[in-house]
Amino acid sequence: MIRTVIFDMDGVIIDTEPIHHHAFITLFAELGITVSDALYASFLGSSTRNVFQHLKQEFNLSQSVAALLLRKRELFNKAFDEDADLDLLPGARALIEDIQQHGVQLVVASSASKATIARVFNRFGLGPYFSHIVSGEDFEQSKPNPAIFLHAAALAETPVTECIVIEDSANGVAAAKAAGIYCIGYASPHSTGQDLRLANRVIQHFSEISAVGIQAIVG
Repeated sequence: MIRTVIFDMDGVIIDTEPIHHHAFITLFAELGITVSDALYASFLGSSTRNVFQHLKQEFNLSQSVAALLLRKRELFNKAFDEDADLDLLPGARALIEDIQQHGVQLVVASSASKATIARVFNRFGLGPYFSHIVSGEDFEQSKPNPAIFLHAAALAETPVTECIVIEDSANGVAAAKAAGIYCIGYASPHSTGQDLRLANRVIQHFSEISAVGIQAIVG
């Protein structure tokens, strides 16, 4: 029986990807670099630190990773605070509430920074639902490395065979599978171009799954 559900955040609970994209593209323009759509897509599910480590090497950037992170965060925060229409993805809150009401533990394991996760949780009142929050900034390597999900399961004191992961990116699905965790791929309109074929199951809307159905999964 599944005892813990591990959620990715961006693209699963909330779609902040357009805001991240705006912040990245604005910063790329400031840096005078051109990042192809294919290269950018390959970063989805990775931590921002890992993205800038890659870009610093790729484009021989003189700025430190720390400085790039700070500037990108400034751009993201401004756009996040100014977006009055931003909301949780359809069905996300209902599924989270359903899972909690059935006594299943909830954990967030996101490649986003702690500051970004806190910004989302504070704005949408998500804190009471989740027992643990795990940020990708605490790991040397981001998804598809499985470390973040293994750590989430350890914090939840749940064997990986009694966890599931809900992910929307190819990197995230690969990380879940590498951790030995059953993975539901969320093929939302916001995750186009992501290869979710490694997932145990792929859904298009959260109405396709429920707490009862999740608890019956054999990991």
